[in-house]
Amino acid sequence: MELMQRQAKELIALQPDIIITSSSPITGALLRLTQTIPIVFTNIVDPVGQGFVTSLSRPGDNATGLVNLEPSMAGKWIELLKEVMPRLARVVIPYNAASTPYADLYLNYLKSAAPRLGVTVTTASVADLNEFETIASREAREPNTGFVLLPSAFMSGHAGEIGALMAQHQLPAVSVTRDFAIKGGLLAYGNDIADNYRRSAKFIDRILKGEKPGDLPIEFPVKFSLVINLKTAQALGLVVPVHVQQIADEVIE
Repeated sequence: MELMQRQAKELIALQPDIIITSSSPITGALLRLTQTIPIVFTNIVDPVGQGFVTSLSRPGDNATGLVNLEPSMAGKWIELLKEVMPRLARVVIPYNAASTPYADLYLNYLKSAAPRLGVTVTTASVADLNEFETIASREAREPNTGFVLLPSAFMSGHAGEIGALMAQHQLPAVSVTRDFAIKGGLLAYGNDIADNYRRSAKFIDRILKGEKPGDLPIEFPVKFSLVINLKTAQALGLVVPVHVQQIADEVIE
């Protein structure tokens, strides 16, 4: 976080015509430093609730862009884990508080979905990978446990390391980022983040042609994908039902 804040100051000092951002922490850091330089965010959860914009239809001020996920879809992550691991009884939700200021939005939906699926939910705040490993090691001793990884810069930035930890401790897990499944995680379900970056080009074009970012309505994701790593499932002793494989956008064999 200290590095983000320092680099945000350096970027603002360059006085660019426009800034493109991804995560909530860096977007917040930049908006605290400028109310004039246009900012287009590409991967944000609840920009209104976080105070980045006034409303979705008329953002106001100097920021607009695309949101990442609708928090109500969080229950789908538990459903997918349950499909692949019918004995699932406990779900652990680790999250990095610094990079996930919107965590409660997802946690509320996850906790409400858990009872109807017959599972309990445990949360754990992690500051770094060492803490994550400690939690994984501890929770792996409990039977029928799976992990749900909340979307954040911390989780996506450490997708490979976290995937390796899940494999090491024989823990099934689902993440929002495709990278997680590609790098050895079991499941990934979420919007196509790359598509958000592609769609951000039209915001940039309109702003550079003179339109105000505060007048451009915020847009939602339109492309979602489910990625299943069958090699990881086999290593965990799990059988992915055929109907789940059939609805997947990508199956890693």
